[in-house]
Amino acid sequence: MEYTIQQVSKMTGIPSSTLRFYDKAGLLPFLSRGGYRMFSDLDLGSIQIIQCLKKTGLSIDQIRLFTEWVREGDATLEKRRELFRQQKKEIENRIKALEETLDVVNYKCAYYDEAIAAGTEKVVFGRDPLPHSEEFIHAGVKEEA
Repeated sequence: MEYTIQQVSKMTGIPSSTLRFYDKAGLLPFLSRGGYRMFSDLDLGSIQIIQCLKKTGLSIDQIRLFTEWVREGDATLEKRRELFRQQKKEIENRIKALEETLDVVNYKCAYYDEAIAAGTEKVVFGRDPLPHSEEFIHAGVKEEA
């Protein structure tokens, strides 16, 4: 099936201007053009990959390079796999950091719940170390090593 740029914009929530930018930037090399940009289901998959790679922190230039590798075919399979493995590792590191942050936030929510229930912070103040405090205190030491 083929879709107009307006249909794709409505389906994906991506502004038409962004889709035009992706096309002009060379990120949609297989897009059919017969006077109008027409998007196939394969193009929708490509747009989803572009959005995914953007969310991982890749620049448009890096995504363009990935797109070039796709056009080059099977000779670049290992490069493409390595790119996704690198991005996977970076995402996992970000998730770990966010989970540690969430641990601290959850701790403080419970801390304040208990203090409010008791009518004073004195019952909880200084009682327990914050989650991940050891890692926090020694983070600079790891970076210097």
